[in-house]
Amino acid sequence: MIQIKGLTKYYGDLCALDHVSLDIRTSEILGLLGPNGAGKTTLLRMLTGYLLPTEGTIRIKDYAVDENPIEIKRLMGYLPESAPLYRDMLVYDYLNYVADIRGIEAKRKFARIRTIAELCGLNEVMHQPIGQLSKGYNQRVGLAHAMMNDPEILILDEPTSGLDPNQIVEIREIIREFGKEKTIIISTHILSEAEATCDRVVIINRGKIAADGSTETLRQSTSQGNLIALALRNADIESVKRELHPIQGIENIELLDEQAGTLEVRIACRRPEDLRAEIYKRIKETDWVLLEFHQETRSLETIFRSLTKEG
Repeated sequence: MIQIKGLTKYYGDLCALDHVSLDIRTSEILGLLGPNGAGKTTLLRMLTGYLLPTEGTIRIKDYAVDENPIEIKRLMGYLPESAPLYRDMLVYDYLNYVADIRGIEAKRKFARIRTIAELCGLNEVMHQPIGQLSKGYNQRVGLAHAMMNDPEILILDEPTSGLDPNQIVEIREIIREFGKEKTIIISTHILSEAEATCDRVVIINRGKIAADGSTETLRQSTSQGNLIALALRNADIESVKRELHPIQGIENIELLDEQAGTLEVRIACRRPEDLRAEIYKRIKETDWVLLEFHQETRSLETIFRSLTKEG
């Protein structure tokens, strides 16, 4: 569906994207993750044709973005981070206006508005001014705008930013329902949201792709071994290292927190060894009080931090 090759974008001397190459498949929900300034929004704006690349190419179906901008815009729906809504208009009037701009025929327009209102949960507010709606409903109206022309590709920049947990779940369900037959690209800072919504995750850091795959694939490819978390009382980090480091298979002992007499550490072990029995045996031989002891599962947040941390 979308082929990105060698995509590079400079703002003066600043390189926002550095030779990014990526293929996005049909009927795929792709999550675009990265810290602030990583290049996510720049990439989305180039996909929509709003920005032209300094180098590289983007092809969507049979079209090149720089050569066929109108044809590509007909294929797309786009919701930027701040939805561009006319706050004085009623929701119905606004959707009717968007349908006219999108060139939807009169005989199809009202049926399409009804369908989109039902999908986005707008029936109860269709005759209210947009400016009086909550942020959650504003995002729903923005989504309805982006989906009005039944686009083959939907691009959403931080669609759940600033929403409460219930609103996030509602927007997620709308995206999943629409994504059954469409290609959707979502930029988000909410890692749990990407994990719950997306079929595939691409992590961008400093303008380059740091990881690409399903969350399970990323867990396997970035895991260097087992991680064991400990919380201890009557212990200090030096004594913990002195007692546990000699255990064969332990590669690193990291201090996580130390307060109110409680020490929290993370132990990295070589894969596939499970050293919990040996670690517990050593702890029993000391006067430490064991408060917590478990093997960690690498979350998307852990993977994200390891790939994007400074240095």
